[in-house]
Amino acid sequence: MAVRTAPEVASQVVALAATLHRFALALSDVDRGVYESLDLRVARHPSESIPYMLARVLAYGLSWEPGIELGPGLGEADEPAVRVRDAHGNVTKWIDVGTPSAERMHRASKAVARVSVFTHHDPELLRREAARSRIHRVERIEAYALEPRFLDALGAHVERHTKLEVTATEGQLYVKAGPETLETTVERVALV
Repeated sequence: MAVRTAPEVASQVVALAATLHRFALALSDVDRGVYESLDLRVARHPSESIPYMLARVLAYGLSWEPGIELGPGLGEADEPAVRVRDAHGNVTKWIDVGTPSAERMHRASKAVARVSVFTHHDPELLRREAARSRIHRVERIEAYALEPRFLDALGAHVERHTKLEVTATEGQLYVKAGPETLETTVERVALV
């Protein structure tokens, strides 16, 4: 039986720790009349991909309202990626990222009145998952698709400290990262 030394154990613990990313977002959501300067600190779980993290950041920006906060991410399976709390600390909006299971969407929709999903995968996967079983108030769940190639291209600009200018207007999303401006359509996904 091999005995591991304290430095070996510590290095394994450090390897599994989240990586902290800081995003400075200049948000202009023209359709909703939201203009904010946001400073986000995102703890990226070791198993979390860059596109997933970017989808969380963009979901936060595109859903911005008072009381919004990033959830704990992949580290807490029963928590949303992003959530909105009221003045009493109650969750009033559940915002998920990816392709959550039908059971997860059902639980979220029963727990809070407003649920959104931002998928960074093929939106057909989300539709199939939603059709797989009964989901409470499925017709009220807002779902959006972010183009995977767009997130991959944006991911090339991610550093530990990243500045982004995010503009949303008429279903189009423009993100300026450094000298480059990337563009995509944010597709509304019907789950029913």
